[in-house]
Amino acid sequence: MNITDCAAALRQGELVAVPTETVYGLAANALDDQAVHRIYAAKGRPAWNPLIVHVGSTEEAKQLAVWNGLATKLAESLWPGPLTLVLPDRGVVSRQVLAGGNTIGLRLPNHSLFLSLLLETKLPLAAPSANKFTELSPTRFEDINPDILEHCSGALNGGPCVVGIESTVVAVNSDSLSILRHGMITQSQLQEYAPTIVAENSELNASPGQHYRHYSPRNPVILVEPGSTTDRLIALTRDPRDFARTLYSKLAELDRTPGSIHVERPPETAEWAAIWDRLRRAASDGP
Repeated sequence: MNITDCAAALRQGELVAVPTETVYGLAANALDDQAVHRIYAAKGRPAWNPLIVHVGSTEEAKQLAVWNGLATKLAESLWPGPLTLVLPDRGVVSRQVLAGGNTIGLRLPNHSLFLSLLLETKLPLAAPSANKFTELSPTRFEDINPDILEHCSGALNGGPCVVGIESTVVAVNSDSLSILRHGMITQSQLQEYAPTIVAENSELNASPGQHYRHYSPRNPVILVEPGSTTDRLIALTRDPRDFARTLYSKLAELDRTPGSIHVERPPETAEWAAIWDRLRRAASDGP
């Protein structure tokens, strides 16, 4: 399906699978209550879990949220890119997007196909990962769950995602930042713009990715010490960005056959914080 057809489907309230630089997303018109409800139904996503809204420009973002000077600095420097800004909501998008909260998460993605789709639709698009709730996010078109695609009226194949894990999510205050979800834009990068803390025990509806079991393949994930010699092993690389780029696709490959998946335990350092967050949730034995 081409961009024009996918844009038409979105304007009619349908769902479309889309590529981003982070993971593949399940997109819908963020202004349309019924379309947003279709996302929750397709994913089996609980109503308390908010959706990130994707926009085609910073000016569009300003129409949806109460903007401030710090948000402008971040957008000018780090958008388009894997950074979601959480700001007070202006009441424009569907209330279901906010999951009962009063803030909205906004992102300008850095993927040519998705940007073209946003510009074609002239709509803000809610687009969580194209997976069932708590399951592994797809970073290749072929890894999208067929059950998800059955709910879609269109899909765009943009090749492998170049970042490979979900965006960093930050609450933007007037003069400080709170990291609600780790991503490949790190705390040290954000500290260049304002004092930054990692939010502990934030409300579930403050950001996606807060459930203790998440990003999980069907097979059990077991974290092992570096240098372990086990079957079905994903070994660490020197660069966390390289590791993140292929982590979900390697998990998806090993998940095609039964058996535990072993992943070398990453360092508990700031550079590896996003990887550590995803792996500890994937390995959780919680419900």
